[in-house]
Amino acid sequence: MPCPTVAVCLDAAERRGTTTNRARPAPLPSAGRRSLLRDPADPAGTPDRAEVYSPPMLPSSPEPLLGASFVRELEVLQRRLEIRARSGGAGEHLARRRGGSAEFKEHRAYAPGDDMRRIDWAAYARTGEPVLKLFRAEEDVIARIVCDASASLDFGEPTKLDAARRLAAAIGYMSLARSERAQLFVAGDGIAREHAPVRGRAGLAALLRALDGVRASGGTHLVRAIDAVVRQSARPGLLCVVSDFFDPGPVTAALGRAAQAGHDVAALQVVAADELEPSFEGDLTLEDAETGALVDVTLDAAALAAYAARFAGLCEALRAFARRHGATYVRARSDEPLEGAVRRFVARSVD
Repeated sequence: MPCPTVAVCLDAAERRGTTTNRARPAPLPSAGRRSLLRDPADPAGTPDRAEVYSPPMLPSSPEPLLGASFVRELEVLQRRLEIRARSGGAGEHLARRRGGSAEFKEHRAYAPGDDMRRIDWAAYARTGEPVLKLFRAEEDVIARIVCDASASLDFGEPTKLDAARRLAAAIGYMSLARSERAQLFVAGDGIAREHAPVRGRAGLAALLRALDGVRASGGTHLVRAIDAVVRQSARPGLLCVVSDFFDPGPVTAALGRAAQAGHDVAALQVVAADELEPSFEGDLTLEDAETGALVDVTLDAAALAAYAARFAGLCEALRAFARRHGATYVRARSDEPLEGAVRRFVARSVD
């Protein structure tokens, strides 16, 4: 079925019209995208109000990764999102050290996806080359998203992987809408795939294409994946791990090491309805989705109670980690709307 189109709004400066009537020597570079300032079909240069983007569809889901109503919610939530770790590079947000936003540092060349509110229009009028103003004590922010793609996520209706991809897309959207960087890591038995960082709204299409290609297969080793991301990160940032956390390793210890390294850690747990309230009973042979191991069980009241206690123990371990390290823990059901989970993530809740 065709995807519904989603209007990705321009930056706040464009919405306010602060650049609408300004004379410009030449159109800004757009790297093959339609200019955010001018419509190529309009020689008079009438500003566009929005760039229309059609998000990719999930093969196993009737909904797109980011539907129109979800995007409207994210546009509001991204203004409230605060990342408590800074990467140390010059960028959009103020650091906690001395210096003010009025303390000019240098210019750098404009790149597609940069916030146009930061363009030095006086320099642009003189040279015809768009450059951004950078200020001392401002730092760049990066959101690193680790999305579990092990076989255990191919469960539920809709599947946990569907929910994980949509949550990852939502976090990436909010980061990019704030002119920050986002990077996707696909986790399996360690890091299965690492995608290049993208910046700004121009990077959204690449991020969604990467998420659209994620498939659930194989085993999981989240500890190895988290440690690898932390080890190769030159500077700390927001580290979001989206998983069911069905991992044999000490995951909370790896998350703790990430927090100690300065990362702003968020654990987003996706669960299926049948994992919260199992509907199975009787004598069954169960197969481990990741290892293929078979086990014969009798699912009576005692067995279900033991399962419920172990599952509650996993959730409590994640909850205790979040409280101990000032991190975020959000649990989302794959069969429920995800807007509530995203709101709790922005509010830095501990479910």
